[in-house]
Amino acid sequence: MLTKRCVVTPLVVVGLAFVVVLMLGCPKPPDPGDVSGAGMGANAQPGQPGDSGEVAAPTGEAIKIGAIFSVTGPAAALGEPEKMTAELIAKQINDSGGILGRPVEVLVEDDKGENTDAVMAAKKLIETEKVCAIIGPSRTGTTMAIKQQCEDAKIPLVSCAAGRPITDPVASYVFAVPQTDVLAVAKIVDYLKDSKITQVASIYSDDAFGKSGQQQIEKQLGEAGIELVATESFGGKDSDMTPQLTNIKGENPGAIICWGIGPGPAHVAKNVKKLGITAPLLQSHGVANAKFVEQAGEDAEGVMLPAGRLIVWEQLPDDNQQKELLKDFAEAFKAEYGQDADTFAGHAYDALHIVVEAIKKAETDEPEKLRDAIEQTSEFVGTAGVFTYTADEHNGLTKDAFVWVEIEGGAWKLAE
Repeated sequence: MLTKRCVVTPLVVVGLAFVVVLMLGCPKPPDPGDVSGAGMGANAQPGQPGDSGEVAAPTGEAIKIGAIFSVTGPAAALGEPEKMTAELIAKQINDSGGILGRPVEVLVEDDKGENTDAVMAAKKLIETEKVCAIIGPSRTGTTMAIKQQCEDAKIPLVSCAAGRPITDPVASYVFAVPQTDVLAVAKIVDYLKDSKITQVASIYSDDAFGKSGQQQIEKQLGEAGIELVATESFGGKDSDMTPQLTNIKGENPGAIICWGIGPGPAHVAKNVKKLGITAPLLQSHGVANAKFVEQAGEDAEGVMLPAGRLIVWEQLPDDNQQKELLKDFAEAFKAEYGQDADTFAGHAYDALHIVVEAIKKAETDEPEKLRDAIEQTSEFVGTAGVFTYTADEHNGLTKDAFVWVEIEGGAWKLAE
C-alpha cells in the first residue's frame, strides 16, 4: 500500500518562514488592564516598576483613594511621613502603569490631630470626592471619630493608628495596619518575665492611644502576676513630668512603662534622667521615629521599646522575609526626601498597598467589593509584618511583628 506524501515546494517554505518571522517579531502589546503582574520583576511590589522596560501610561478615570493624616498639630511626627509616603507611592504606581491601567489619585486631608477635623475630612472624601477607600487617620482618637462614619457609608477604612478599639470589636469596613497595643504590651510582658522584673510603674498620655495602652498594661501585667506599683498620666501639652515621676521613683519599680505619642514621651525620658532614676524606661511603639530621638536628645540613650523592623532593617539577617521590601522602601524614601523612613511612613506604605492589592484582586474600585478583597488579604508582606485578615481579625498581625530595639549612640539598635 502506498502512503500519500506531502510535497513541500520552495515557495511554501518561504511563505511559512515569513509567517513565523511575523509571529516572533511582533509580540502582542501589553494589555493595560492586566492585573496578573506579568512584566514585573519577581520581587516587585505594587506600584514599583519591574524589569521589563517601558510601561504604558495609565489612562481613563482616576481611582480615588482618600487619606487622612495628622500632617500638622501635636501628632505631626506621625502624619507628615505618612503623607510623604502616600505621595511617593502614588507616583510609583502611576509611573508603573497605574491600577487596572487607570491612574491613581491619593487625596490627602490634614486633620491636625483633631477629631472634628477628621470627621469633616472624611465627609469631604466620601461625599464630595467619592473615594473608594480611606487610609489613615494617624491617631487612635481620630480614627475612632470616623469609624462609624465609614461603616455607615460603606467605605473601607484602613487605619494607621494602633489602638485596639479600632478593630475590636470588628467593624465590617474598618481595618488597621500598625501592630496593636495588645501585641506591644504582650512583647513588653515577655521582656519583664525574661528579666525577672516583678514590680512595674506606668505613665501614659491622657488620650485615646495612651488610655488604650494603659488598659492593656493593667490587664496583661495582672494576668502575668506582675505588680503595677504606681500609675501616672500626663496631658498632651505637658512638658514637665517631674511630679509624676517623683511619685513613681518613691515606689522603686523595677521598670517604667511610658505609653504615648508626640513630645510627651521625650519629656518623660528627660525627666527620668534628671531625677536619677535607674530603672529601665520602656516606651511604646508610638515613639518609633526620629523625632523622639531628636526631642529626647542624649536622654534617649538606653530607652527600649517593641517596634517594627523598618527602623533597623539594615541589622536584620539576609534571610528575613521582610528585609528586601524594607530595603527597597527605605532607599526609595531616602532618595526622594533625603531622610530616613520611620515606622509611621511604613504604616502609610502598608495601608495604601493593601488597598491597591485589593483593587487589583477585585478588578474594581467599587467599595463593597473592595472591602471583601481587603478582608481576603493573606500573607501580605508589609513593613509592619506579615498581614492576614479574616472576618474576625481586621488587624492581621501577631506579636512576631515586633522586635526589641534600643537607642544607642542616638541611633536605633536591634536588641534581640
